[in-house]
Amino acid sequence: MSMEALLTEAAAAKLLRPLDVQFALMVARDDAPAVLLAAAMLSRDVGEGHVCLPLSRMQPDEEETGRARALWQQLFALAGPPEMIAAHLQRSPAVSAGDDATPMVLSDGRLYLNRMWRNELSVARFFSEADEPEQEDESPLASALAALFPPSDEVDWQKVAAAVALTRRISVISGGPGTGKTTTVARLLAALIQTRQQARCRIRLAAPTGKAAARLTESLGIALRQLPLNEVQKALLPAEASTLHRLLGIQPGSQRGRYHAGNPLHLDVLVVDEASMIDLPMMARLIDALPAHARVIFLGDRDQLASVEAGAVLGDICAWVNAGYTAGRAQALTRLTGTPVPAGEGLQAGALRDRLCLLQKSYRFGSDSGIGQLARAVNHGDRAAVRAVFHQGFEDIALRPLADSAQYAEMLDDALAGYGEYLDLLKARAEPAAILSAFNRYQLLCALREGPFGVSGLNAQLEQLLARRRKITPSAHSRWYEGRPVMIARNDSALGLYNGDIGIALNRENGLRVWFPLPDGTLKSVQPSRLPEHDTAWAMTVHKSQGSEFHHAALVLPDRSVPVVTRELVYTAITRARQRLSLYADEKLLAQAITVRTERRSGLASLFAQL
Repeated sequence: MSMEALLTEAAAAKLLRPLDVQFALMVARDDAPAVLLAAAMLSRDVGEGHVCLPLSRMQPDEEETGRARALWQQLFALAGPPEMIAAHLQRSPAVSAGDDATPMVLSDGRLYLNRMWRNELSVARFFSEADEPEQEDESPLASALAALFPPSDEVDWQKVAAAVALTRRISVISGGPGTGKTTTVARLLAALIQTRQQARCRIRLAAPTGKAAARLTESLGIALRQLPLNEVQKALLPAEASTLHRLLGIQPGSQRGRYHAGNPLHLDVLVVDEASMIDLPMMARLIDALPAHARVIFLGDRDQLASVEAGAVLGDICAWVNAGYTAGRAQALTRLTGTPVPAGEGLQAGALRDRLCLLQKSYRFGSDSGIGQLARAVNHGDRAAVRAVFHQGFEDIALRPLADSAQYAEMLDDALAGYGEYLDLLKARAEPAAILSAFNRYQLLCALREGPFGVSGLNAQLEQLLARRRKITPSAHSRWYEGRPVMIARNDSALGLYNGDIGIALNRENGLRVWFPLPDGTLKSVQPSRLPEHDTAWAMTVHKSQGSEFHHAALVLPDRSVPVVTRELVYTAITRARQRLSLYADEKLLAQAITVRTERRSGLASLFAQL
């Protein structure tokens, strides 16, 4: 049987997508069977969020059984031994080392789509560029930092992070919930404004989603108002954050925005929050659009889920955070902060290491917080510690099984109670702002999209329960009803709505319209028929919840082991909760999930060591 026929059969068996087979045929139809197989596998892996295909993975999966195992064995038998696959790729006109415009690039034992290879190289060079600070007197920076951060006998990593960002054009500040990323940025912006010599200091704020942008606007605004700035200095501060799509002027369906290398962004300082959500192509587009002089500060939690699309850029960058600063950098940070900052060893990836800072002390979750202790235990993959946390009687966390239909019904009743304040305000016809605020206090989160434990199943079950309890009045002819919460699934810059924005359908004087909060704190209402693609949002995926926080978050895990339920997913869901967490899961399945890491294959971390 030919490789083309075998690939078609593999797609029918759902081992590959039809798209993967078509890509392989398009770029290598007349090439060696090994090149066809490699192209199809590369397309599949990119679709799963990986940046590249290491050639070491081009072998049958020993965990497969039955027909799937037999198909993979047939495919690789036809492709030839691993050393021959590499040789065929090197001879293929569809593959180059990056010096020719070929569809695929083979670099350092990894096969890439050409655009992914270029994106990865661009990001690696950006974060590894020699970025020596301007020759300036350190004393004004040290004085500003001393005034903005209280004195401490031990290393104040918030102060170190501010010093890092003030003395490097590019910086990355990572930390879990409550570690003070926003407070740190507010203070470093104040120090920057107070010490900057230039007449203009154009500052912009951005985040990957509308929800994350709104939260950055609110939290940073509160922190900045508490700082000692005069009216002239306060006028330099941005009023609101925008989404990255809006910042770059990217239109729906377009790969290029209004701003790019030929028309760079008009700014001097850019703060980007929730950087863990930024995929590799978006990071490359952002880098391309930055003016050469711009100072960029990335914030994010390295332990959260990576972006839905390809790559885990923040995770790859922060793989070097524990390597420590170079000796000279540690000495400079010690002078600026007034406390000894330890140095790491060696010079490998020194330029990158010197622009990183990890915040580790949580100011939100103390020793009496079950949420904080559970997040730490999950993050370390410590199953015994997770069990211990749930058995210590913390009032802010609860683990509830979902072993039968009665427990499933109890979970739905709990969700109904969680949305109780929102439903009461809806019934009382309160103001839209109050209703939206109440809805965002509780959220049901899922690992899956489909099935009884997924978003679609839970949304349907909750709507039926709400209708039976007469909390909502669904229409027989429409999906719309008053109180329906929706989440935008596709950016629409013309409407000013972006992926992740949540709105509520309310019937007011202008009829049924969907009300959305905007980053500047105002509201806008849109006719349902004008909305871009959207989903009902009584329940949402953990991925979609990134950039959000809820007073009470409830996570529903499936009743069986599923590859997508990983340590990062569970950790991300836990850290969406500010004050209360409900976890509906089998304890054994939860313990299994936290030992499984999310894998995003790329060459970025190793590229940092080479540049």
